[in-house]
Amino acid sequence: MWSFLKDLFAKKTKVEEQDVMKKFLIVGLGNIGEKYENTRHNIGFKVLDYFADKEGFSFETQKLGDVATYKLKGRTFIFMKPNTYMNLSGKAVQYWLTKENIPMENLLVITDDLNLPFGSIRLKTKGSDGGHNGLKDIQDKLNTTKYNRFRFGISDAFSKGRQVDYVLGEWTDEESSKLKERLEKSTELIKSFVLAGVNNTMNTFNGK
Repeated sequence: MWSFLKDLFAKKTKVEEQDVMKKFLIVGLGNIGEKYENTRHNIGFKVLDYFADKEGFSFETQKLGDVATYKLKGRTFIFMKPNTYMNLSGKAVQYWLTKENIPMENLLVITDDLNLPFGSIRLKTKGSDGGHNGLKDIQDKLNTTKYNRFRFGISDAFSKGRQVDYVLGEWTDEESSKLKERLEKSTELIKSFVLAGVNNTMNTFNGK
């Protein structure tokens, strides 16, 4: 009897572990509010909104963020847009990782990057915050720099002392005309991250 219960418990634990590995937290960084909606700093929100519109699901406001769930090929994507403002993003990321029991390797954070040309996409498994306050807070709250981040290039086409105005500025007409194709590519990257794994995705998408 004890042997049977032990085997049953072991099987249940294994199933639970497998279920955990099939859940992913995809976080888009940005600032809440209409005035920030179309700014460069909000590309994380924009990527997730594009994905939701394309696949026909919507976000609901929950604790510390707007959240949506999407399932594909046995995997569960939990999309989250923190409502804490950019500089306090870490609290929301930490909360949803813990609440959904999602392992760190299944976290993907989408952020703007001044060091990449406009529209460039790059996936990394670790790195510094690069002066990005949202990433800095996530790093502080998670106590690690080893988490996956999807960097979307916004370029550094600003004059000295105008960085804040630039990242909080809206896309130019030329950038806007090219965004849809880049957002489409971004949704493909997210699906690949979940279904094919981070290494395959880096090989396929980085620099594309």
